[in-house]
Amino acid sequence: MSRMVRCAKLGADLPGVPYKPFADALGQRIFESISQEAWQQWIEHSKRIVNEYRLDLTQKKSHDVLKEQCEQFLFGDGGIAAPPDYVPEKA
Repeated sequence: MSRMVRCAKLGADLPGVPYKPFADALGQRIFESISQEAWQQWIEHSKRIVNEYRLDLTQKKSHDVLKEQCEQFLFGDGGIAAPPDYVPEKA
C-alpha cells in the first residue's frame, strides 16, 4: 500500500512521492506533502521551463532557478513569469 499524503498542490489525500527528490528542506517538504500525481505534473511543467528559459542543467544557477520554480509550482500559485524574450508558438 502506498504512503498517503494530504497533497498541498491538489488538496486531496493521494499516494505520496515515494522518495525525497532533493536532499534538502524542499525535498523533505515535497516528500511529506506532495502527491505522486502532483509530482508528475511538475516533471512535465519543468520540461517547459527548461526549454523556455533555455536552462543549462550543467550550471548550478540553472538548478537554483528550477528548484525555485518547483517550489512555486507545488506550494505557490503555480505560475511562472515568461522569460523576457519569450514568444508564444503560433497555432
